[in-house]
Amino acid sequence: MHILYDGEVFRYQSFGGINRYFENVIRNLPSEFRPTLLTTVDGDMSQVVHPNLKVVRYGREHLNEISDRVNIQNFSYRLDLYAHKKLEAWGKNLTKREMESWDRLGRFRRFDVAHPTYYWLITKGEISDYRCPVVITVWDMTYELFGGNYLDPTGERKALKKKSIMAADALICISENTKQDLMRLFSIPESRITVTHLATHLKAEMSHGPESVPTRPYYLYVGARHQHKNFRLLLQAFSKAVSIEPDLYLYVVSQPGFNQDERKHIADLKLSNHIEQQCEATDEHLAKLYRCSVGLVYPSLYEGFGLPPLEAMSCGTPAIVSDTSSIPEVVGDAGLYFDPHSLDELAERLVELRRNDVLRQELISKGLARAELFDWRKTAAETVGVYRGLIR
Repeated sequence: MHILYDGEVFRYQSFGGINRYFENVIRNLPSEFRPTLLTTVDGDMSQVVHPNLKVVRYGREHLNEISDRVNIQNFSYRLDLYAHKKLEAWGKNLTKREMESWDRLGRFRRFDVAHPTYYWLITKGEISDYRCPVVITVWDMTYELFGGNYLDPTGERKALKKKSIMAADALICISENTKQDLMRLFSIPESRITVTHLATHLKAEMSHGPESVPTRPYYLYVGARHQHKNFRLLLQAFSKAVSIEPDLYLYVVSQPGFNQDERKHIADLKLSNHIEQQCEATDEHLAKLYRCSVGLVYPSLYEGFGLPPLEAMSCGTPAIVSDTSSIPEVVGDAGLYFDPHSLDELAERLVELRRNDVLRQELISKGLARAELFDWRKTAAETVGVYRGLIR
């Protein structure tokens, strides 16, 4: 089976949950499959591995290489005027003849299934232009529920997302909660949707390297700090917890660095000596940060899945998590829950887990067992089932 992956997500982020998903789905495809990944000239594809993988670089200096590969790979793609302008902005500047050459390649070849990595394409073409069945993975309904003025101020992303979802032949949701949100908000019939959970490759055994971790007892926060991530409430709750347990420390792995407003808020809460941030961490370092922490704290108001709690459980650390959206679906009975709107309740959980080692060890044991239920091989097999269902 020939599968086309439009690698739009690899163009604008070097790591993240979506990247990990496609890296692991492609890695675990059956050996006879022939995946092709379309990416930009500067996209980092080093973690995408499969014995038959072909990476097609979308740009002028690689056009001849693409032409050669397309003849072998049954590549089907089309450039439009918008894409031409976009490439000019990237400095690639395809000529009209080159665009026509690319278009001719697409007229004679096709894939069995296309699976874009996001809701819009590198070429800025239409999902409906594909000449084969299309699968779209729906990550969450954040644009619809929390778009507002900070994630999608113009509404353009929400519109493009809905257009892609409506044009797809099959939909994959990464949690039952996301599936229910999708059905409710877009009136999608259940028969079009398959749920395939995410997984993690982070394990406690990869966490014993030389990487440094804080020497003080610390809680770990991993992920973005958008408004719906509830990071501001975490800071307020942590300030209250520190007033009870003065040795507590918060270690934040998150991009970008703290902005001026965040630094002022941290200073106003007298947390400047109780918090540290780094923007990135290797897998080994992140696993060690998880394992050596008192616990992960995850105060999000909404998640499509919630990968950090799963990573924490897999690395042998307990998770203090909000009791909302998909998070209970992932964590089960292995987490310490709180109401994400209650500063006091979160502060109580932070103090409770720090003081109660029996509870902490119980949650670690439950978390390790819970994490075993999530496996990338299972995710890939279920995804392949969706592909095969489209070409029968």
